[in-house]
Amino acid sequence: MSVVSNPKLKHIPERTCIACRGKTAKGKLIRLVRASTGYVQVDNTGKLHGRGAYLCAFRDCWDAGLKGNRLEYTLKGKIDVESRKRLWEYRQTLPERS
Repeated sequence: MSVVSNPKLKHIPERTCIACRGKTAKGKLIRLVRASTGYVQVDNTGKLHGRGAYLCAFRDCWDAGLKGNRLEYTLKGKIDVESRKRLWEYRQTLPERS
């Protein structure tokens, strides 16, 4: 028995937010990447090399992700002070969850 696929339906990859554990389309989450040098940054293109983690685009998820060591655990490495400062500044530009 063969399975007929609908050519109009395109697969949309999903990722999980490390803070709220909600699954959503990859494009709706913000990817953070830790380069081999230890530098952590926001990856708007989704194509930077390095260990990645995803967060929702809301302040409460960023609060949970940046507090404690949840992000460090996911990225498998320490986050330097400068990177953490830039991530908190980026968090300020995000909306509150309504």
